[in-house]
Amino acid sequence: MTDPLFAAVLVGIGGSAGAAARHAVGLRVEGRRSVVVVNALGSLSLGVLLAAPIGSEATLLAAVGFCGAFTTFSSFAVETVSTAADGERRAAVGFAAANLTVALLAFLVGAAVGGALA
Repeated sequence: MTDPLFAAVLVGIGGSAGAAARHAVGLRVEGRRSVVVVNALGSLSLGVLLAAPIGSEATLLAAVGFCGAFTTFSSFAVETVSTAADGERRAAVGFAAANLTVALLAFLVGAAVGGALA
């Protein structure tokens, strides 16, 4: 069992790296596309990490910390609502559906890859 304070430090370190990586993607990919990209990559990574036997401390660092900070549910919500508020309701619904579909499929692919690696 991991010491709770050490677990918090692991999550914090992973979260810092995940937040910095999220910002870097946002600098390279503009607008709503960056949200889809990070959610797909984060979901794929999370699937691999959770399916592979990496241990509890690595899970805290990489899955909880990094992937948790890298993926962006709040950005997803803001982009969806602001797109709808701009009168683009169909685009907002399409964005929401595409984002959820891509993230779920990426997670499943990642879980299959992680399972195959295990």
